[in-house]
Amino acid sequence: MKLTYRTRKRLALLILCVGLPFYIFAAVTILGLFDRPHIVLEVGTYALAGVLWALPFRAIFRGVGAENPDQRADER
Repeated sequence: MKLTYRTRKRLALLILCVGLPFYIFAAVTILGLFDRPHIVLEVGTYALAGVLWALPFRAIFRGVGAENPDQRADER
Protein backbone atom coordinates (compact mmCIF):
# COMPACT_ATOMS: atom_id res chain seq x y z
CA MET A 1 0.00 0.00 0.00
CA LYS A 2 1.56 3.25 -1.14
CA LEU A 3 0.88 6.26 1.08
CA THR A 4 0.26 9.66 -0.46
CA TYR A 5 2.58 12.55 0.31
CA ARG A 6 -0.06 14.21 2.47
CA THR A 7 -0.64 11.03 4.51
CA ARG A 8 3.10 10.47 5.00
CA LYS A 9 3.53 14.08 6.14
CA ARG A 10 0.72 13.79 8.70
CA LEU A 11 1.95 10.41 9.90
CA ALA A 12 5.51 11.76 10.29
CA LEU A 13 4.18 14.66 12.36
CA LEU A 14 2.21 12.26 14.56
CA ILE A 15 5.25 10.05 15.06
CA LEU A 16 7.46 13.01 15.97
CA CYS A 17 4.97 14.69 18.31
CA VAL A 18 3.50 11.64 20.05
CA GLY A 19 5.63 8.59 19.36
CA LEU A 20 9.08 10.08 19.89
CA PRO A 21 8.38 11.55 23.36
CA PHE A 22 6.87 8.22 24.41
CA TYR A 23 9.93 6.37 23.06
CA ILE A 24 12.30 8.73 24.90
CA PHE A 25 10.38 8.24 28.14
CA ALA A 26 10.40 4.47 27.71
CA ALA A 27 14.12 4.34 26.83
CA VAL A 28 15.16 6.50 29.78
CA THR A 29 12.93 4.52 32.15
CA ILE A 30 14.24 1.15 30.98
CA LEU A 31 17.88 2.24 31.02
CA GLY A 32 17.35 3.79 34.45
CA LEU A 33 16.44 0.39 35.88
CA PHE A 34 20.06 -0.75 35.53
CA ASP A 35 23.08 0.41 37.49
CA ARG A 36 24.78 3.37 35.88
CA PRO A 37 27.52 2.07 33.53
CA HIS A 38 30.70 3.84 32.49
CA ILE A 39 29.94 7.21 30.84
CA VAL A 40 31.19 6.08 27.41
CA LEU A 41 28.94 3.01 27.46
CA GLU A 42 25.99 5.11 28.65
CA VAL A 43 26.44 7.71 25.90
CA GLY A 44 26.81 4.92 23.33
CA THR A 45 23.63 3.26 24.54
CA TYR A 46 21.64 6.47 24.28
CA ALA A 47 23.13 7.22 20.85
CA LEU A 48 22.18 3.76 19.63
CA ALA A 49 18.65 4.16 21.01
CA GLY A 50 18.46 7.56 19.32
CA VAL A 51 19.17 6.01 15.93
CA LEU A 52 17.16 2.79 16.30
CA TRP A 53 13.80 4.53 16.76
CA ALA A 54 13.89 5.95 13.23
CA LEU A 55 14.74 2.76 11.34
CA PRO A 56 11.18 1.38 11.12
CA PHE A 57 9.92 4.77 9.90
CA ARG A 58 12.41 5.40 7.06
CA ALA A 59 9.76 5.02 4.35
CA ILE A 60 7.46 7.52 6.05
CA PHE A 61 10.12 10.19 6.62
CA ARG A 62 11.75 9.84 3.19
CA GLY A 63 10.97 12.90 1.07
CA VAL A 64 8.57 14.57 3.53
CA GLY A 65 10.61 17.80 3.54
CA ALA A 66 10.68 17.97 -0.26
CA GLU A 67 8.13 19.54 -2.54
CA ASN A 68 4.85 17.64 -2.95
CA PRO A 69 5.36 15.19 -5.85
CA ASP A 70 1.61 14.53 -6.06
CA GLN A 71 0.85 18.15 -6.87
CA ARG A 72 0.71 19.13 -10.54
CA ALA A 73 3.15 21.72 -11.87
CA ASP A 74 0.39 24.24 -12.74
CA GLU A 75 -0.92 24.20 -9.14
CA ARG A 76 2.43 25.25 -7.67
